[in-house]
Amino acid sequence: MVVRESEEKKRTLNSLAHGDIRYRKYSIEEIEIATENFAENRKIGEGGYGPVFKGFLDHTPVAIKVLRPDAAQGRSQFQQEIEILCCIRHPNMVLLLGACPEFGCLVYEYMANGSLEDRLFRRGNTPPIPWQQRFVIAAEIGTGLLFLHQTKPEPLVHRDLKPANILLDRNYGSKISDVGLARLVPPSYQQTGMLGTKSDVYSLGIMLLQIITAKPPMGLTHHVERSIERGTFKEMLDPTVLDWPVEEALSLAEVALKCAELRRKDRPDLSKVVLPELNRLRGIAEDNMQPYIMGINNNYTQPRHSQVSAQDMLSGPLAGQSGYDSGPSSSYTTGKATSDV
Repeated sequence: MVVRESEEKKRTLNSLAHGDIRYRKYSIEEIEIATENFAENRKIGEGGYGPVFKGFLDHTPVAIKVLRPDAAQGRSQFQQEIEILCCIRHPNMVLLLGACPEFGCLVYEYMANGSLEDRLFRRGNTPPIPWQQRFVIAAEIGTGLLFLHQTKPEPLVHRDLKPANILLDRNYGSKISDVGLARLVPPSYQQTGMLGTKSDVYSLGIMLLQIITAKPPMGLTHHVERSIERGTFKEMLDPTVLDWPVEEALSLAEVALKCAELRRKDRPDLSKVVLPELNRLRGIAEDNMQPYIMGINNNYTQPRHSQVSAQDMLSGPLAGQSGYDSGPSSSYTTGKATSDV
């Protein structure tokens, strides 16, 4: 069984990569120059398998993930991250620009506003994210996740979807990161239900609740459910946002709670149920966008993802903020005591 699953995984990976993994290869000398020999002041985070540095390659700010020599598990994750990321391109997925495979370095686009987790919890005393942008972020995450799940020939399951693994660009456009633990799901897994896309749907539900409450995940579904039953849902919303549209926020909470059902079979379909509702709410949010909504960047008028120049990114609002701290993967199922993930 294990051998067969291993062979299936290998075949699907090979098929996904079309037998030829293409990415920009950087030399270790280029990486050292870009990071000033891995200077401490260039360090912007500490991932589960090594540090992350901000650097400059090809006149572009980048984030360079460096695998620690002792991270044996990280070596296989590193190779899988290359195999997956070099083959996928989507505006809501963090872009892999290249790698230095001999020394275990992955080069990503630099995301100026760090992680969604840091911004929700306002680390560094950053301003609260307006409700309009939160609704947009929710839809973007759902869109990126559906893209992963629709990967051919087999779906990709992220397995570690959480606010710390959602990175934000200078316009607060959101992208899913840290796909090194993602798994292609071979037919044998899909049939047994041991691992599937519905596990990501659960994590998405918990994260949607965090987006509107800015609260930790532990017990969050229970607290939100009780607040709805008692008619005190408004009190659960992040109080740093003063103009919540409560009816729409409740709609988001209700779809999130459905996603976080304990039994897989009770969770809704991402493409047919969840994403249409997230896009409906996104439309309402964009109709209510205010100029300079973030209160940080005077050039901010467009919420959608956009390509920006290196100079724009250098002058981004949170260029010194870290959004790249991420520990080793742990199952993100803390919304309820137990879950049939």
